Amino acid sequence: MGQLLYRCQPPACKRHPEWASEAVIYELNVRQFSPDGTFGAVRAQLPRLRNLGVDILWLMPIYPIGEERRKGTLGSYYSIRDYCAVNPEFGTFEEFRALVEAIHEAGMRIILDWVPNHTSRDAVWVTEHPEWYKRDPETGEIATPYDWTDTAQLDYDSPAMRRGMTEAMLFWLRETAIDGFRVDMAMLEPLAFWEACVPELEAFMDAQSRGLFMLAEAEGPDFHRVAFDATYSWEVHHLMVDIAQGKVPEPASALRGRLQYEAELYPPAALRMRFTSNHDENSWNGSEFQRFGESVRMMAALTYLLPGMPLIYNGQEAGSDRSLAFFDKDGVDWSALGGGWTAFYQELNALRHSQAALRGGMEGGDVYAMDNSLSNRVLSIKRRVGDSLVMGLFNLSAEHADFEVYDEDFNGSFRQMGSSSLAELRDHSHFYLPPWGFFVYYL
Repeated sequence: MGQLLYRCQPPACKRHPEWASEAVIYELNVRQFSPDGTFGAVRAQLPRLRNLGVDILWLMPIYPIGEERRKGTLGSYYSIRDYCAVNPEFGTFEEFRALVEAIHEAGMRIILDWVPNHTSRDAVWVTEHPEWYKRDPETGEIATPYDWTDTAQLDYDSPAMRRGMTEAMLFWLRETAIDGFRVDMAMLEPLAFWEACVPELEAFMDAQSRGLFMLAEAEGPDFHRVAFDATYSWEVHHLMVDIAQGKVPEPASALRGRLQYEAELYPPAALRMRFTSNHDENSWNGSEFQRFGESVRMMAALTYLLPGMPLIYNGQEAGSDRSLAFFDKDGVDWSALGGGWTAFYQELNALRHSQAALRGGMEGGDVYAMDNSLSNRVLSIKRRVGDSLVMGLFNLSAEHADFEVYDEDFNGSFRQMGSSSLAELRDHSHFYLPPWGFFVYYL
């Protein structure tokens, strides 16, 4: 049977929308997505994104940006002046509504990036509700969190502020019919706030016969108890980067250990978001090609076989090797769109949608480690639900791997990712993988 790494069975966890377990998330930076940087330009690309196999579009913050202490020429998306308006740089409120409607018509969902920890220093709330902010104990001025000098720290000890935050989130659910939120730095607010706020948001969505999806930029099992469907898998991501950079002596052993630890820590229904890039990694740590080097394709495939939910950051489907500016106009390199990287992600997305074993949460298959003769640096895993069986062999090293795989399910004719031919597999089969090579087989 193999060693059980990750079991998908229930304890208490937020009730997921029925469409969430097999979804693929696509993070979209409206400003950098197109030369125009508008809602209309996003709308024009919806057929392409649907054809790519995307299910949930996560739009980075679309709200007006503050001007006081603004960073760069256009400012940070995360320095918000008005929670209930749209950035005129991107278009009008009605144009955003039309975009939401078009996304739903295309069979996809949309979530908005929500920034609850702070506003801009010239925000509407600063004028209307200065008592909603924390104060610097030395100067008495509105506090600034960390080195985010263009922002103002909200005070969660204020019941009125908490009420205002919940009402602002309800505004978007009510007025634009979005499907949920990605919550920025969710660990900076009291968990008790989210466990009070989210059921109210869910009650509204239930009354509309719509599911609510909540993604937390945070790690920890408690986030899944009531408030969030999905959390970031930062620790797995950082381990993958360290493996790619040759910093882990026994990489497959380390990754198996991390998956076992995660399975013991988190409710099995929890959706962990798996990724090789996102806006923070891309802008501050370099593109996935810079961070993962020759392993980038293998690591991307691995994120689809791990339990959870895969993320694509805009441009990855074109192999864009650009680190996008955060506070100024820049742009994704779309020159290779439609090429090998597009086909690669289309195949991965099709595999996720067609194979029940790869679903997230309790609907997906448990993860088993198959024995192999190079188990310190070759990760061999399988997931199965009913007739759906997916197996992956990953050489997590910069060396050639010559090895055998031992597993009772490793018998029969299998389709192979990247090939139109059937592969005949047998227990104790011998394999050769180049540095950072991989095979994915499925029934």
